[in-house]
Amino acid sequence: MTRTVVVVGAGNAALCAALAARDQGAEVTVLERAPKHLRGGNTAFTAGAMRVAYDGVDDLRRLMPDLSDEEVAVTDFGSYPTEAFLDDLARVTEYRTDPELAGILVEQSLPTVLWMRDKGVRFVPIYGRQAFKVEGRFTFWGGLTVEVSGGGPGLVESLTAAAEREGVTVEYGAHVLSLLHDDDGVHGVLVRQDGRSREVRADAVVLASGGFQSNTEMRTRYLGPSWDLAKVRGTMYNTGDGITMALAIGASPTGNWSGCHAVGWELNAPEFGDLAVGDLFQKHSYPWGVMVNAEGRRFVDEGADFRNYTYAKYGRRILEQPGHFAWQVFDAKVTHLLRDEYRIRQVTKVTAPTLEQLATKLDGVDADAFLGEMAAYNEAVDTATAFNPNVKDGRATHGLDVDKTNWANPIDEGPFEAYAVTCGITFTFGGLRIDPSARVLDTDLQPIPGLYAAGELVGGIFYFNYPGGSGLTNGSVFGRIAGTGAATPARRTADV
Repeated sequence: MTRTVVVVGAGNAALCAALAARDQGAEVTVLERAPKHLRGGNTAFTAGAMRVAYDGVDDLRRLMPDLSDEEVAVTDFGSYPTEAFLDDLARVTEYRTDPELAGILVEQSLPTVLWMRDKGVRFVPIYGRQAFKVEGRFTFWGGLTVEVSGGGPGLVESLTAAAEREGVTVEYGAHVLSLLHDDDGVHGVLVRQDGRSREVRADAVVLASGGFQSNTEMRTRYLGPSWDLAKVRGTMYNTGDGITMALAIGASPTGNWSGCHAVGWELNAPEFGDLAVGDLFQKHSYPWGVMVNAEGRRFVDEGADFRNYTYAKYGRRILEQPGHFAWQVFDAKVTHLLRDEYRIRQVTKVTAPTLEQLATKLDGVDADAFLGEMAAYNEAVDTATAFNPNVKDGRATHGLDVDKTNWANPIDEGPFEAYAVTCGITFTFGGLRIDPSARVLDTDLQPIPGLYAAGELVGGIFYFNYPGGSGLTNGSVFGRIAGTGAATPARRTADV
């Protein structure tokens, strides 16, 4: 008898789950809370980068068959073996990541994106954001090489088209309110659509409806004071519903409930993400300049590591500053390195030919303190070490309260540019506990029959921080696992 599966959500994790369930022959219904024109959850707001373990360019050519011989000839793609990916994931999460789930994420990263390619998703190298041309060659850095063609919107479009082509039913404006549950497990959901509530019965349910970052009350309750003031980078619909409905039937919470992915974000961005702008409100070129707060002081090591390994935690640091904002300052030596997001129209930017004039334009900043900070910073730079944006070059400052450990250039060549940023929250790290088969566990650590989860609402993988591009990969890997499991007749609990 054909199994029926309901998937809650319509982002990357949800659609991968739906496609995997169809691969097993299940009848699949995707219930998306948003209207069709706002579909895709947080996936629609991402740049589409996916962190993938690979042994060399041959693996990349399997994934990106359009990669030309000419591109390969002028590019150092290097390698990113599973050991390096796992080390990065463990290091940036301060070794709290669940080792079993982390291992699955890493080991299944390449097989999963190859499966997505077969479903019609096109991947390309991230030349524009992850490789700089030095002495005629591009060099990729930070373990992040691959992105989806068309970014997050392209990923939603490709996966949705694949789902519809393969017979998945997708319903929009379908707000899932609760799980249908009894002593034998989960048997479907209660959904409200077009002002009416109804039951949708199924053999299994996959929850993939995102974290609680768009729920102001939950943010403040779990993340702490001032998080009600953060901007939301993505969809307004990720309000933690999937998490709360699972907890209501006895699911086990796990992970970093006081932690989240949060970045430097345009100060005057709207409360929620804007699909017309996408992820371009982010401001991630801070390693090439400095960040100062309202007191005119630097407060982070902008060159502590590649952007990939610091940007997801520096939003929290900005939120902690007086007034919850900062200015990123650059001089003419590095403005050509700034990412595309610095060139959009919707940006709070000031320019000046001298630092003294710039200081008067930094709204909310103590101008005299800023100039003193810049003088001390410029004096502390070790200019004997060469600047190289492709590697952690060791070009540092010495003797400051907060030293910059890489890519330190004196800020002394006009014209100068500065950009105002605040905190933009991407997704929350606390969520539901799952086993390696993506089954949701109850508070006795037993699987809840018929309930699976994937994506942002799963806890235990990311703590404090995450390696850039691993969020989408996490959703794809465990979405595929969850969909496969949901479409397969349940095993006995003794098999766990």
